[in-house]
This record gives sequence, C-alpha cells and structure tokens, in this order.
Amino acid sequence: MGEDRNKDKDTQLQIRNIAAEIMRLAHDGILINMRFLDVALSKLKPECREHTGTHIYDGERLYYDPVRLLGQYKASQNFAARLYLHTLLHCIFYHGFTTDKMNRQYWDMATDIAVEHTIVDMDLPLTRLSTDDILRSRLDVLKKQAGGLTAEKIYRYFRIEEPSAKASAEWYKLSHYDEHIYWDKREELELSMEQWRKISERIKADLKSFSKDKNNAESMEQNLKEATRERYHYTDFLRRFMVMGESIQMNDDEFDYIYYTYGLNTYGNMPLVEPLEYKDSNKIKDFVIALDTSASCRGEIVQAFLNKTYNIMQGQENFFNKINVHIIQCDSEVRQDTKITGRKDFDLFMEQGRLTGFGSTDFRPVFSYVEQLQEEHEFDNLKGMIYFTDGYGIYPEQMPDYDVAFVFLHDDDNAPKVPPWAIRLVLDEEDIEEPESGDKK
Repeated sequence: MGEDRNKDKDTQLQIRNIAAEIMRLAHDGILINMRFLDVALSKLKPECREHTGTHIYDGERLYYDPVRLLGQYKASQNFAARLYLHTLLHCIFYHGFTTDKMNRQYWDMATDIAVEHTIVDMDLPLTRLSTDDILRSRLDVLKKQAGGLTAEKIYRYFRIEEPSAKASAEWYKLSHYDEHIYWDKREELELSMEQWRKISERIKADLKSFSKDKNNAESMEQNLKEATRERYHYTDFLRRFMVMGESIQMNDDEFDYIYYTYGLNTYGNMPLVEPLEYKDSNKIKDFVIALDTSASCRGEIVQAFLNKTYNIMQGQENFFNKINVHIIQCDSEVRQDTKITGRKDFDLFMEQGRLTGFGSTDFRPVFSYVEQLQEEHEFDNLKGMIYFTDGYGIYPEQMPDYDVAFVFLHDDDNAPKVPPWAIRLVLDEEDIEEPESGDKK
C-alpha cells in the first residue's frame, strides 16, 4: 500500500512538472514571436491547480489543471500556447474589469470570441489549431452582422440579436478556453485596471513596429483602441452644460446670523442684516436636446437616452423650477419640436411622446431651426445643444454661438469627423441604460 501511494505521488509530481514545463515553453514561444507582450507576460502568472478539470483566469493568474492540460497537449501541441495567449489577451483588453451592468453570459461569450478573432488574425504557427478554419468562417459571418469583432461590438449585437442555444454552444466549443468565475472579485486583485491600462498603452505603441512584420495586427489594434478608450460618465458631462442662473432662495453661505439675531434682540423688529434672497447656482434653463431619429438609431436606445437626460436634469440641485428645453426630433429635416417648461411637460412627453422620422440624417436643419428660434427670442440664454446620433450625417460648417456636443454610442472610424468646434462624446450603452439615483420606477 505504501509503495502504491509513493508511486501515485511520484506520478502526480511528474505530471505537475511536465505541465509546468509545457506552460513555460508556451510562455517563451509567445515572447519570441511577440516581443511587445513582454511586460504583459511578466504580469500574468500561470499556477497549477489540480482536480479542477478546467483552466481558470481570475484577472492576474491563469490556474491550469495539469492532467487536463496534458490531455489537451497530447491532442495538439499548440494548445498550451493558445490557452496562454487567450488568457493574456483577456488581461490586455481588461475584459475582467468591465463586468458591471453586463449580461455575463453574453459578455463572457463576446470576450472569448474577440480574443480568438485576434489570435486567428495574427495567425502565429505556435497557436494554430485544427478548428481554426471553422472558426474563421463563423467569425466572417459574425463580423458582417455585428459590424466588427471587438468584445464591445459583439456584446451589443448579442444584446439585440440573442444567439440561439445551438449557436451559443458552438461558440463555446470554438472559442472558450478559460473560466471567468473570478471576474467579479476585482477588489481582491493585485493588479488594478489602471495598471493593465498602462501595459495596454505601451503595447499599442509597440504595435506600430510590430505591424511591419507579416503577422496581421489589425484585430489587436482594434481591441486595444476599444479597451483604452476613455469612458465618460454622462451625469458628469451634462453638468458642463449648466448655465449660471439665479434661484430665489436664501443664500446661507453669505448670511451672518449673529448680526441678524443681535439686531432683532436689540431693536425689536429691525435686523441689522437682511438675508440674501438670491443665490447663484449651476442650473439648466435654456437647452436643446436633438434626437437623430434616422433609421440607424434604434427607438428604444433614443428613448433610453432621453430618459437618462431627463433623470439627470430633474435633480433638485441642477434644475430650474421654470425651464425652457426644446426636444427636437430630426432625420433629414426637423420632424418635431417639443417645448418643455416644467416637470409636468417632461413627464407628459415621456409618457405620450412618440419618435418620428426614421429617414436619412442631416444635422444642418436642426442648427438652422435653432438659429430661427434665437432670432424669435425663444431663448433667453441658450447654453448648449446635445445631439444624440450615430454620426452618419452632414455637419454644418459654421460654428454656432452656443456649446454643441454630439453623443455617440459607438466609436466608428468610418463615420464623418465631428467639426473641431463641437464636442465628441462616446458613451457606453450600459451607461445610458444605468438608472440614476432617484429615478422614477
């Protein structure tokens, strides 16, 4: 019995040693072929974890099952390098740090597909597998459907066109290499998203020299661009469009109660200092919300954007009791202008309003219409316009005398460039759909 146990221990130790050597060779192979990944490789730590029956990525470590790894290595000697690179790309694109507000099933599947597309796009000999031809054909179809193969674009497509159980199972078989069960425990990770961002920025810079080689780095560049893109919180952004105004309320910051009460006590009904009734506060008064209702902008997303904007504006600290907000719907021409002068108007529009238009897109009619409203003295002090659009339209050449922001859900390089006088803001769909504190249910 004792000899059998010793043999079992020796066998387990031998398996662990062989698996560790396989992972070391995979590491070295990736490093030799992709020198720009050196820092990232040094941060991802492979670690043996027996009896799991799978491989797990937690945001900084790749836990591999040695027995399973040996079986997969026996079937294909390139499997270990494929697994290693797959997990490494999850780190570089920091897929595990952006799981908030996500449908985890679709996000996990989208990240795996995006990573695998990057790997087959680079077409390195040490990561090739026999299933790559099938994977490429599936990716070609999905790229046309989703408009791109970054994790974010794939995820958005899956949210709109939910994959069938059969399709999900096929994608799992073709692109799933590691489990993501620890992605939600980011607070326990040693490496923060900001640290991985710095690594990714360096890789993005190093890719310029790497792209001179035969390997195709287009997918890597696209995913890095999406991963390192600055994210903006819409609530904070909207505050930049607030205009200084007066609100009839006591200004406690400038009122001295000592002199006030002294006067009342000494002279009866004669306070020495009257309270200041007016207080400057950042509040929205004159404002334009332009909605691109062209066919390419889905109605439910436009509605979600409008809800988001309304819920931010109606906050007590940044909303006038009397306001002048115009909600202008436009495709190739102005379709509807709804004037909002108070909360009741906004509530009524949200309950009964309907989106109209859905033709082609031309931004110029809205600017011409707003200029006409200004000439008619419709606005007292127009602070700005937020134009929610997909970006595929004709921009005006002349700069208006108010701030303008074009808000996009997707970062599309093929769309026309925003004029230099306008702000270009790319938001995540999840940010638009996230309810504000105090939202009406």
